[in-house]
Amino acid sequence: MRIDKDSTAERRHAVTHTSIVGAAINLVLSVVKIIAGVFGHSQSLVADGIHSLSDLLSDLLVLLAGRRASQGPDHDHPYGHARYEAVATLVLGLLLVAVAVGIAWNSIERLFQPVALLRPEPLTLFAALASILVKEWLYWWTLGYARRVKSDLLRANAWHHRSDAVSSVVVLIGIAGTMAGLVYLDAIAAVVVAIMIAKIGWEVGWEAINELVDTGLESARLSAVKDTIRSVGGVRDMHMLRTRRYCGQVSADVHVLVDPLVSVSEGHMISLLVEHRLKCEIDEITDVTVHIDPEDDDRFPPPVGLPLRAEASARLSSLWSAIPEARSRERMVFHYLRGKIDIEVHFPLAVCQRGGAHVADLQARLAAAIREEPVFRDVRIFFG
Repeated sequence: MRIDKDSTAERRHAVTHTSIVGAAINLVLSVVKIIAGVFGHSQSLVADGIHSLSDLLSDLLVLLAGRRASQGPDHDHPYGHARYEAVATLVLGLLLVAVAVGIAWNSIERLFQPVALLRPEPLTLFAALASILVKEWLYWWTLGYARRVKSDLLRANAWHHRSDAVSSVVVLIGIAGTMAGLVYLDAIAAVVVAIMIAKIGWEVGWEAINELVDTGLESARLSAVKDTIRSVGGVRDMHMLRTRRYCGQVSADVHVLVDPLVSVSEGHMISLLVEHRLKCEIDEITDVTVHIDPEDDDRFPPPVGLPLRAEASARLSSLWSAIPEARSRERMVFHYLRGKIDIEVHFPLAVCQRGGAHVADLQARLAAAIREEPVFRDVRIFFG
């Protein structure tokens, strides 16, 4: 797998920068909201402060996982460490769900104990409003980096910030309603916050699971990939196209059908062009493996039982031992097609000096001799 060093460095910087800034802001916000919630008598604001504290933990998780994921391939990880980012995203999703369950449990208990319900002070309104503004800015700022470096981990962390901003909106409404006389509203707001947090946790966790189980591109993007492959000169058809996602990128492998008689170097050139065009025209694709097929494997199963060059040449030498001209052959080309071997035999020009009738006769004798071996189908001769 080829790794772009510049993009890897940019990804590492984005993860580090957003994590450190986010952690610092979340630490301040969590302390402010918890203190304001305790002294201002708002259960939902305390819950929101705990949510911000979970954001702090997620920023640290993102920082550690992002650095690990940015490392290149090594002996134990030949495809790199990108999956660490997906694992961290899954853990982040589970963390969000766990926080949501804890908040909801505590709030529901208070709803059934009216004496335990709190009466918020005006201080809590200002704390909630400040949290909304700061966390909304942090969401857009982190999301910008996520889009730039195509990181699902940063995108998940950005939504973690957004969940805090939205939960603060609910907290603000709950506090204002409770202060207006609706005594249950603050606790209800805390439950709503918990449900929102759990939903976001489920979504980011599910995306990580899809990545870890090698989910491929959606049908619309697959159609674009197929069109790109078919646009390459020399490509007759394609099959066995597979894609898989990892950390905002996509790996693809495909079997490409070419003319069965092209040279190895021409087939290799076609595969290189397929790889280059996919990487240039399909933004997500960063790694491509192209398998060149001389015929459709679905129609004609690969001839894996046929003899390779050394054994096939030995059999032909035995079959043609009674044909003197055969000993003058310079080289042979084998074509493994439709379950048998077609042979091209190249002779020096001097062998055909006796005229066209001799050429036709020589090909007929060579073809007649190989009928004894079922692995061979046809023979063609060339001179010069």
